[in-house]
Amino acid sequence: MTVPLIFNIQKFSLHDGPGIRTTIFFKGCPIRCAWCHNPESHLYQCENMPKKNGKSELVGKGYTLSELMKEIEKDQLFYEQSGGGVTLSGGEVMTQNMAFVEPLVKQLKGRGISVAIDTCGVAPFANYQRLLPYVDLFLYDLKFVDTNLHKAYTGVTNELVLANLKQLSDHQATIDLRLILLEGINADNQQMTETMAWLKTEKISVTSVHLLPYHQFGKEKYERLNRPWESFQAPSEERLAEIKKRWEEEYPSVKIGG
Repeated sequence: MTVPLIFNIQKFSLHDGPGIRTTIFFKGCPIRCAWCHNPESHLYQCENMPKKNGKSELVGKGYTLSELMKEIEKDQLFYEQSGGGVTLSGGEVMTQNMAFVEPLVKQLKGRGISVAIDTCGVAPFANYQRLLPYVDLFLYDLKFVDTNLHKAYTGVTNELVLANLKQLSDHQATIDLRLILLEGINADNQQMTETMAWLKTEKISVTSVHLLPYHQFGKEKYERLNRPWESFQAPSEERLAEIKKRWEEEYPSVKIGG
C-alpha cells in the first residue's frame, strides 16, 4: 500500500473546526491556488526545503496507521473536554490513498474522536462516499463559482468542485463553507451575488460560512523553495463587515476567519 506523506501534525489547533483539534496536513494537492500559504504541500513526494541557517529540512514523512493513531490519541482528553477532534487537511487529503485514509477515519470514529475534512473539492466523489459514514464535518473551500476565474487562479476548472459540494449537500453532510476573499478578484458585490445565487439555486445546505481574508503568511516558504510568489490584497475591515452583513441575511452563522 502506498502510504501518504504528512508534512505537519499541528496540535492544539483552533481554526480547523470546533474545539481543540489536531490538524494533520497531507502532502500533495491537485490544484495550485495562486495565494496558497503552504507551497510545501504541493508535491506528493518528499522534498528538501532550505532553512534560514543554510541547512535544509526534509518535508514529508510516512506514518503507519498505528503510529499516527498513537500521536493523535495523546491529546484525546483535550478533544473530549473542548468538543474538538481531528482535522485532515493538506494539500488535499481526498486525493490521497483511500486504502490508508478510510481505515484512519474508521479508527478515529471508533475511538470516539470527531473527524473533520478540509477539502478543495477536486477529488473523485467516490472518495467522499467512502468517508461519509465517519466524517462529522466537511470544511469546504469554495473559491469561485465562475469557472474561468477558478481556472485562472487555481489551474483547474471548478465543475468538479461544484458537483462534489452539491452531492455532499444532497447526502446531508455537515458542511462549513469557507470563502477566501481577495480584493479586486472575488470580494466585489457581483461575485458575492453570483456565489449566493448558485448556492440557493442548487439548494446547498451549509451550517456556517467562514469568510477568510487573504494573508501573506506563506511568503517566506516560497522564497525558501525558490518558487515565484504572487501578492494579493485582503478586503478592508469595512468591506469585510459589509460582506459579513450580506451573508448574514441568508445564513445564521457567518464568521470572519477560522
